[in-house]
Amino acid sequence: MAFNGHYELQSQENFAPFMKAIGLSDDLIEKGKDRKSTSEIVETGDHFKITVTTGSQVLVNEFTIGKETEIESPTGEKIKAVINRDGKNKLIAKIQNITSVTEIIGDQLTNTMTIGDIFYKRISKRIS
Repeated sequence: MAFNGHYELQSQENFAPFMKAIGLSDDLIEKGKDRKSTSEIVETGDHFKITVTTGSQVLVNEFTIGKETEIESPTGEKIKAVINRDGKNKLIAKIQNITSVTEIIGDQLTNTMTIGDIFYKRISKRIS
């Protein structure tokens, strides 16, 4: 249950180049680059429910470790993916041509997404 909790975005790196690489419009990139978000993760055994709230936008994805599921991407597209666990504190997802690694380090949740040689890193702090 390492992931259970509420997290608040503290910093992000390389937002605009990554979002451009996955096809977000310049207008949406500009609107989203400085927006703060909160995440709630509910981990029940191998089942996860992740709710990310950014302003009035709420994105909810649920999955079970090792089983194919449909998740919503940052572009709003529904994509089939398999999320696996690497140890106790790391989740790895291959979503089309994107690799996403989410890791708990102390009281921080770090998510790094990579497409080709472009990465996007988000660091959130546990708030409860």
